[in-house]
Amino acid sequence: MQTEARVGVVVEGGGPRALNSNKQPPIRQQQQHSQIGTVSQLLAGGLAGALSKTCTAPLARLTILFQIQGMHSNVATLEKASIWHEASRIVREEGVRAFWKGNLVTIAHRLPYSSVNFYAYEHYKKVSSDDLLHMIPGLESHKERIGGDVFVHFLGGGMAGITAATTTYPLDLVRTRLAAQTNVLYYRGIGHALQTICREEGVLGLYKGLGATLLGVGPNIALSFSVYESLRSLWQSQRPDDPTVAVSLACGSLSGIASSTVTFPLDLVRRRKQLEGAGGRARVYTTGLFGIFKHIIKTEGFRGLYRGIMPEYYKVVPGVGICFMTYETLKVLLADLHATV
Repeated sequence: MQTEARVGVVVEGGGPRALNSNKQPPIRQQQQHSQIGTVSQLLAGGLAGALSKTCTAPLARLTILFQIQGMHSNVATLEKASIWHEASRIVREEGVRAFWKGNLVTIAHRLPYSSVNFYAYEHYKKVSSDDLLHMIPGLESHKERIGGDVFVHFLGGGMAGITAATTTYPLDLVRTRLAAQTNVLYYRGIGHALQTICREEGVLGLYKGLGATLLGVGPNIALSFSVYESLRSLWQSQRPDDPTVAVSLACGSLSGIASSTVTFPLDLVRRRKQLEGAGGRARVYTTGLFGIFKHIIKTEGFRGLYRGIMPEYYKVVPGVGICFMTYETLKVLLADLHATV
């Protein structure tokens, strides 16, 4: 979810502004934005996200495996864990292809997620800033200081992220369970996993960890948006002649690292909640969200909340970069194709 939210801010929410120079007239920006059409935009965004996820899948799986280690491992085992040790184990015991476990469902999740996120964002954005400020008491008097357009994009992006996350959540849960499997394969694929979870845990089992997910969506997008826009504005004010692509890529990567650092504990809890009861195992956590945080800190220490943060950091820069560059390349190709038809 974190990478999706970050890329959503950079590419979908902030991309059109970031990719074009500030000197470009707004009318021309709108013409370029509409040249390839909605369907082509969805295709470009979906394919860019799918390629990015595929290229960074090994690091994503390592992140998940580290995040869930504390559920069924003792402290001595956790102290020996390292990225190199875990990667070597995967190659030795499961083969190189195992780095891409769950990647198919990741792609299957990414395409509808991008579509829902895009349409929801456009829908929420149509609400005027005045209407949004009227809806939230106490903010109308601060309209000028907040900035109408910024507030609309900010709130619209957050609401779109929540809508997309809720709609496609079962696929995200299945992806986690497939990626978490090591030597014993309890789930044989996407369809089998969905059927097994519904049969053994009920339909609500497909939504385990949704609360932690929704709590993380708002702060994630808020941090990504704020850090990205602040860094980009500062950079362009100091070095206005730098290529906008390089500026957006660098700022997007830094905003991703910032949001990962702050929201990673929620992501870790989400993953562990998603695996509760998986494969017929007994539940580990019997309390609510805050009880889980207390349990992790007590048994693993504060560092336990950041188990797996390093592979998460490592995938931010290539993940954002691949998605960003692929999206831009596909937009140009589809625009040219549209012009010749």
